Amino acid sequence: MKQLDTFVMSLQAIRGNKLRSSLTLFGIVLGVASIIAVMTAITVIQNTMEQEMSILGAQTFQVQKWPNGFSSGEERRKAMRWPAVTIAEADEIRKRVQSVDIVGAELWQFGLKLEYRDKEIETASIVGGTPEYPQNNVHFVADGRNITQMDVRAGRKVAVIGYGVANTLYPFIDPIGREIRIDGRKYEVIGVFDEKKSAFGSQYDNYVLVPISAFVNTYGLSNEDGWPRSVNITVHARTPELVDDAITETRQVIRRARGVPPGDDDNFTIFNSESSIEQFNMITRGIKIGAFVIGTIALLVAGIGIMNIMLVSVTERTREIGIRKSLGARPKDILRQFLLEAIVLCNIGGLIGVLLGFVAGNTLVQLGMSSSFESAVPVEWAVIGLVFCTVIGVLFGMLPAIRASRLNPIDALSYE
Repeated sequence: MKQLDTFVMSLQAIRGNKLRSSLTLFGIVLGVASIIAVMTAITVIQNTMEQEMSILGAQTFQVQKWPNGFSSGEERRKAMRWPAVTIAEADEIRKRVQSVDIVGAELWQFGLKLEYRDKEIETASIVGGTPEYPQNNVHFVADGRNITQMDVRAGRKVAVIGYGVANTLYPFIDPIGREIRIDGRKYEVIGVFDEKKSAFGSQYDNYVLVPISAFVNTYGLSNEDGWPRSVNITVHARTPELVDDAITETRQVIRRARGVPPGDDDNFTIFNSESSIEQFNMITRGIKIGAFVIGTIALLVAGIGIMNIMLVSVTERTREIGIRKSLGARPKDILRQFLLEAIVLCNIGGLIGVLLGFVAGNTLVQLGMSSSFESAVPVEWAVIGLVFCTVIGVLFGMLPAIRASRLNPIDALSYE
């Protein structure tokens, strides 16, 4: 028999036993859909998180006291004992690290009220920064101007506002040159950042930038509880190839400035977008493995069901096998037919499971987290799912296929 004839016979056998085929397909669909749904959801979240964490440019890294957001509680407790990063340390990096060209410093305050006349924003953020802020954070000024070194030296009360702040407080007018009240204090708006959307809300558009000196004059270098404020230092390497060298040199300068003995751990954190993404991927790796294991167990259970149903099919079709053998079908032809039937059945279920998994994974993220997440289709997992279905079909279809191929044609023809 030709391969095409064998394939057609397999489809006819599947179509001729709709109930049995449907029951078999259910287990395959469930197993594949569970894997693909979880992997799709993780891929959607992962793609969005990678975009969000790319707030620092490819050549930029950050020095700060606190570990990044994906660190353990133990790491954060350890960091509580570390000294705050200071503006003076940013100056040390500017002076001594030859592989960098732009060094910025930032101080943040959250949960502030912004007002203009009768309009207000209840929970916004203010960052006291240096003129390097836009370039190092890849968030550029669209209208007006950025803060300057003169603004910093003079401690001027000027502000560059986020796109969302401008739309809320100045919906029909040009905000440049107008007054804005930040926590009750007057500042002059000198610029507006370009729009920078986030899947987690308007966090990149709902803040204002003021000179770091004006920030310190208003809020001081200690917070409300008396703890020293820690500066976030953003450092831009001269070229992408110098990023690793710049990180090494910066670490040495900070350790020397803090008097950290050789062999002791750093008492500060250095990270960039790439390291943050790697850490996030390590966290999601465990979830992926768990989902794959659960889905594999479901597919193995479905495979056992396929084997049992195919064995029943062999018994029911004993006379059919005898007729085909009497007409010249060889044992390997019968084996190929039943094996291909199991593989086709598994892959039909796998294809349905992949499609359902894509829809379920994207829908769960969009409904459960945010509609701003961009849909994703992890093609590599679809391929893995279908290959795995083929393997299941071969493994659990082999025994029934062997039994069918070994039937004696005379006994098969006389079977009642």
